[in-house]
Amino acid sequence: MDPIADMVTHLKNTNVARKASAVFPYSNVKMAIASVLEREKYIGAVAKKGKKVKKLIEVEMLYGIDGKPKIKGVRRISKPSRREYYSVHDVGAKRHSIGTLLLSTPKGILTGREAYTTKVGGEALFRIW
Repeated sequence: MDPIADMVTHLKNTNVARKASAVFPYSNVKMAIASVLEREKYIGAVAKKGKKVKKLIEVEMLYGIDGKPKIKGVRRISKPSRREYYSVHDVGAKRHSIGTLLLSTPKGILTGREAYTTKVGGEALFRIW
């Protein structure tokens, strides 16, 4: 019922199981989230596979030098049953918390740091660390 939560949980579980890559169904929002996570170095290369109806997103998982997973935890903030919106002031107050906050803003999917510097708020999707 919640494709974003399914995606990030799948990424976390794949990382904990020490798999090389993860594959999940394609959507524009999931691709944008994967691109942001790639930019923030939580995951490796992101690729769109397949054509027409059978499109998939393939993500390479990253691990530290000691073999520990890069993704240690994920907490979903905004859910389909309860949406949470942060203004730019809320983002600024929460940007020193543990991990990286991902927001859906009018300028696309951004991290909390990027949203604060561009002075936009939006729906808080999840926090990853």
